[in-house]
Amino acid sequence: MNQINKNFTSIEQAASRYLPKSNKQTTSSILPSGKSFQEILLEQQSTTKDTELKFSKHANERLLSRNIDLTSSQLERLQSGAKMASEKGIKESLVMVDNLAFIVNIKNNTVVTAVNDGDDRVFTNIDGAVIM
Repeated sequence: MNQINKNFTSIEQAASRYLPKSNKQTTSSILPSGKSFQEILLEQQSTTKDTELKFSKHANERLLSRNIDLTSSQLERLQSGAKMASEKGIKESLVMVDNLAFIVNIKNNTVVTAVNDGDDRVFTNIDGAVIM
């Protein structure tokens, strides 16, 4: 006990002198996969943004009642338009594809409603528009 009392000014100085150093990593911990938590988080966020659009129950009903059949090309353009809106910071977007209009909640990646040529063309509660 007398050996430890050598006028250390802090417990850390005494600990660093007499305790073995640990190999713990602090803020940049490497997970068993060999990647840091931050790397995995960024990967997940980027793949989440690229997922397919979902269609709300209301949007599906509108597609059926208005006889709107989306081609794969139109669906790809709709997804591309939603991605562009997201990159611009739009929260509720009008996305125009050919003669079809879609209101997309960008945060939830969800098509809220769909409108075709014959319907009323007044859109409210949007903060941006993308025309494809």
